[in-house]
Amino acid sequence: MAPQPPNRLLGLLDDALAETPPGRCVWVALSGGLDSSLLLTLAAEVCRGSDHRLRALHVNHGLQAASSAFERHCQRLCEHQGVPLTIERVTVDEQGDGVEAAARRARYAAFALHVPAGDTLWLAQHQDDQAETLLLAALRGSGIRGLAGMPYRREWQGITLLRPWLGVSRQTLADTAHALSLDWCEDPSNRDGAFDRNRLRHEVLPTLAQRWPGAVRSLAQSAGWAGEADALLASYAADELAALTLAPGCLDASALVALPMPRQRLLVRTLCQQRGLPTPPQARLTSLLDQLNAARDAQVLVEWPGVQARVWRRRLYLMTPVSALPHWQMPWDGTPGVTTPLGPLQLRLADDSDSVAPVMLRRRRGGEVLDLPGRGRRDLKRWLQEQALPPWERERLVIVMAGERCLGVLQPPAQVLWQAEGTVFQREG
Repeated sequence: MAPQPPNRLLGLLDDALAETPPGRCVWVALSGGLDSSLLLTLAAEVCRGSDHRLRALHVNHGLQAASSAFERHCQRLCEHQGVPLTIERVTVDEQGDGVEAAARRARYAAFALHVPAGDTLWLAQHQDDQAETLLLAALRGSGIRGLAGMPYRREWQGITLLRPWLGVSRQTLADTAHALSLDWCEDPSNRDGAFDRNRLRHEVLPTLAQRWPGAVRSLAQSAGWAGEADALLASYAADELAALTLAPGCLDASALVALPMPRQRLLVRTLCQQRGLPTPPQARLTSLLDQLNAARDAQVLVEWPGVQARVWRRRLYLMTPVSALPHWQMPWDGTPGVTTPLGPLQLRLADDSDSVAPVMLRRRRGGEVLDLPGRGRRDLKRWLQEQALPPWERERLVIVMAGERCLGVLQPPAQVLWQAEGTVFQREG
């Protein structure tokens, strides 16, 4: 008779399965190593008695000669367990931040590509991984979010990421795998001391464990407490942000600067997290907060990868980077769905003027004039200033022209800032 796996591991998977909505699929991130091979094996046993489908996803990074062997092992294991397997072969682009970070980016891109929103993805990280993550974060000088390590559960791009064995030691998993005579692949890079995590795993943590036998468990527990504190702070920050928010991604800078500096830092980081933006490095965050009191019409711009932070008229704006528009223009027959450099335009044009000039869409060039009923003619530049439209948004408009006559000023997909008398833009789609 085949040996039975410990009830604790199966119980943890039963608990994880109970968190998956009925009818949704459970996926296992299958690398082919010991941890994920055991997770796939026991997940198959748990799911057989449930109404949940089980699938596996293997990401082949192609970083070493053993990559093909890992892929073949995953195929054999899934065939043996009767689990459908998806394989994604990726190209790892370091982009200056190291191969480990680049591989993680490629892996998560594969998750987003193949795992449908609403499904659950199980990851095989365990207690030792959590302890290593906390130490790495501490050595980098991370704040409480970094020290919290990996969460047990995380909602990410519509997918639920779950780590059922985050409280289980690596030794427990290894003992179970051996007891089951399980096959897996040993990753030769796991012994490469050039990687920080490997140095911690093979040199630092064993030394700590000699002096403090419960070191790994204690470090992982500390990460859990940090995670709890981080979640509590995020909850408080969300309530405070609601009072400071003037528009999506826009805060009252005057009210923000009146708060103690630690709360300012927390609120800006929390707003980034709420909007799915990367949080700022410490130096960039300090530079931004130092400029919250800039002159009312100053145009403050602080950038970090993936984010532009702007302060204008006592408001703080956080957004994805915007780039200058190319010089462009195109004819328009007035029907919706036309594609512009600012995205599709979901408006229909109705114009009762007698103009026979063709209607053109283009970017601002300067010198455009609006005919304002009862007020005469007004430069578009001056009119936009009067509307208190932020300067960067003034450059990202679609101008509708019929010859020299301006018919409208639009923000795709369907916002009408101004329309000429006798001209109507109807929203569609």
